[in-house]
Amino acid sequence: MRILVVEDEKDLNRILVKTLAAEGYSVDACFDGAEALDFLAGAEYDAVILDVMMPKMDGFEVLERMRARGLETPVIFLTAKDAVRDRVRGLDSGADDYLVKPFSFDELLARIRVITRKRSGSSSNVFTLADLTVDTAAHTAQRGGKLLNLSAKEFALLEYMIRNKGVTLSRESIENNLWNYDYSGGSNVVDVYISYLRRKLDSGFETKLIHTVWGVGWVLREED
Repeated sequence: MRILVVEDEKDLNRILVKTLAAEGYSVDACFDGAEALDFLAGAEYDAVILDVMMPKMDGFEVLERMRARGLETPVIFLTAKDAVRDRVRGLDSGADDYLVKPFSFDELLARIRVITRKRSGSSSNVFTLADLTVDTAAHTAQRGGKLLNLSAKEFALLEYMIRNKGVTLSRESIENNLWNYDYSGGSNVVDVYISYLRRKLDSGFETKLIHTVWGVGWVLREED
């Protein structure tokens, strides 16, 4: 999943990016409200972590402009503004959650899981397909009762695919979801990671779950 961090405190911004990346998220970051709108115009995000008090444009206005543009991306306000009227304004503006600084990173990660889970229509952090089980909170995947040893990027790819099981995902959509603007790898990086994941997920199993849709992309589903 791809997340946008909008926070003008550079040290906190850096820590947020590092923490989220360690959890397997693809992360872009910026430092003011105007820049945030530019990022949102150029890419699709699964969630936005949004400060309120920022240069050029505050978080409330950023969110109001997002919703006016029809962007329904889930937003968590992360701010020192703890007055009830500020919380009410943020939630009434269309925020999905409101977390006051100082905060626990574990709580922030849990809240991200909640809002992205709601967006996908799931009531649980656990996704299943055939004998595959993926727990997005614990960051574990099992097939046939056997734990799969996945890298952070392989797990992120599997999570994206199982959240969209049965949907054919293009190379571009996978690339946009798993890598941020700073990525400068080769054009076949998605093919490489699909190959890695397929080897770990399907090798030794009669029923294959990752399927190539030639000329379109890949889909996670049981064989017909």
